[in-house]
Amino acid sequence: MPDPARLGDLQLAILRALWSRGEATAAEVHADLHAERGLAPTTIATMLRRLASQGFASFRNEGRVFVYRAAIDEESVQRAAVRDLHERLFAGDAEALVHQLLDARELSASELEGLRALIDARAQSAEAESGARPRRTRRD
Repeated sequence: MPDPARLGDLQLAILRALWSRGEATAAEVHADLHAERGLAPTTIATMLRRLASQGFASFRNEGRVFVYRAAIDEESVQRAAVRDLHERLFAGDAEALVHQLLDARELSASELEGLRALIDARAQSAEAESGARPRRTRRD
């Protein structure tokens, strides 16, 4: 399977339709995306076949119609995209990534509180892990 972080906008839009519906035909995905994107039904069908051939979707034959389902979950795609962004754009600097996230738009108090809770939980987990491992000492 290719890197999910490299999925294009249309591929992601199609996967979102599949995640939302659970499974769908090309016609159903087209109906979901037509108003927003104005694409031909054949374009959607082609993209679904490509997603399936790359391992991002699967399908079953129901009579004369293919019914598609996402073969990768949304969280895995998000995680891969953030990991790619972290490495490629921020050269592995997590603090810079979070700084830009915080500066990119106004966050509500509840969003900030949620982020603070996530960071606090991660810090406690890291402290517990480092405290549980015995420190190795060097013997001369």
